Amino acid sequence: MSFSDLGLRPELVRAITERGYTVPTPIQVQAIPAVLAGHDLLAGAQTGTGKTAGFTLPLLQRLATIDTSRAAPKPKIRALILTPTRELAAQVEESVREYGKYLPLKSALVFGGVSIGPQIQQLRGKVDILVATPGRLLDHVSQRTVDLSAVEVLVLDEADRMLDMGFIRDIRKLIALLPTKRQNLLFSATFSDEIKTLANGLLTQPVEISVARRNATAELITQTIYPVDRERKQALLAKLITDGNWHQVLVFTRTKHGANRLAEKLSKEGIPALAIHGNKSQGARTRALAEFKDGDLQVLVATDIAARGIDIDALPHVVNFELPNIAEDYVHRIGRTGRAGSEGEAISLVCVDEHKLLQDIERLIKRQLPRVIVPGFEVDPSIKAEPILRGRPQGQGPRPGRPPQRPQGGRPGQSQGRPHGAASGKPSGNSQGQAKRRAPPRPQG
Repeated sequence: MSFSDLGLRPELVRAITERGYTVPTPIQVQAIPAVLAGHDLLAGAQTGTGKTAGFTLPLLQRLATIDTSRAAPKPKIRALILTPTRELAAQVEESVREYGKYLPLKSALVFGGVSIGPQIQQLRGKVDILVATPGRLLDHVSQRTVDLSAVEVLVLDEADRMLDMGFIRDIRKLIALLPTKRQNLLFSATFSDEIKTLANGLLTQPVEISVARRNATAELITQTIYPVDRERKQALLAKLITDGNWHQVLVFTRTKHGANRLAEKLSKEGIPALAIHGNKSQGARTRALAEFKDGDLQVLVATDIAARGIDIDALPHVVNFELPNIAEDYVHRIGRTGRAGSEGEAISLVCVDEHKLLQDIERLIKRQLPRVIVPGFEVDPSIKAEPILRGRPQGQGPRPGRPPQRPQGGRPGQSQGRPHGAASGKPSGNSQGQAKRRAPPRPQG
């Protein structure tokens, strides 16, 4: 099946073809006709399924088809796309611009952590599609610099992550400002009771689609556990990278401090590495992401929230230097490899402190992962487990049974612009990575 077969207009097909994409992904095959028909949509999709193109392409077509010659005295925003982090917002807005470059539609991007002045100036002009993070958008609402009264389509992207980060109140405030009659599209990797409640109140007779079993991990990802003492993790990681000649590796840590420390140690051993997290400046995050996506940076060390929006077609290696406190985050992490038909490898370095976390992960994915002992890195059985901080310092949401804690810097929306997410306007292009084989390219935006 081609994109033309899905009913997309020639201008969109031309833009898709110029980006080298030829075959729609399963979620695009299901979502595009449903959105074009005007239905509300409830979509379950993991990272890397092509979900962004699944809603941006039909959204662009609907807006261009419904009315391309509106001459309102003051142009108003016609579509609103909400995302949890600035990286994802920048990635989505780039997709809107690239796919819609042959259509008479304009987009804008707003997120926190940067000056609001240029955003205000941009919002004064023609904006058909606004991509935003919740907190900064509410800042514009409070300053009366944005008008949401004419929104025809609302998209909630990665709704589960927005709720995990404590943005539900901001989302409900924004929804209350929109016209009652509109099309609603909700995308989520997982479906908690809270997501179901939100969907029930938001969507009207939605088309429901899912491209993977809930909490499933991609079949093309080779998952391996390397037992190792906590103090020897860094040495083992360096050995694996060097011996395997890995050229592009995304490494996850639980904390910002841990990310900094690991990146510094790897760099001192001659392995180019940079950390990306909320305390890094906007410029540093932008440079690190660009170098990594272009294949110029060998290792990117990231916290969970900071990694949202990293979109590389054939990222060959993901390493859990530390297992996540929440088992579902393991699925999100390793979902950044094994994408678009490419093979990938997910490695977890597990010390005695993390045995319970590993049990939770294996229970979630319903399989036991193979263990590999590297000679010279055998586990010392005399080392006792130490407690792991079960708080969620990377902005991953509240602990079960506790009220939501606001992320640093004020309300969630403000924080998510500053400490979480990538920096700036246009993410760099995809890297080819080191995957063993690739399927025909597909829009992964």
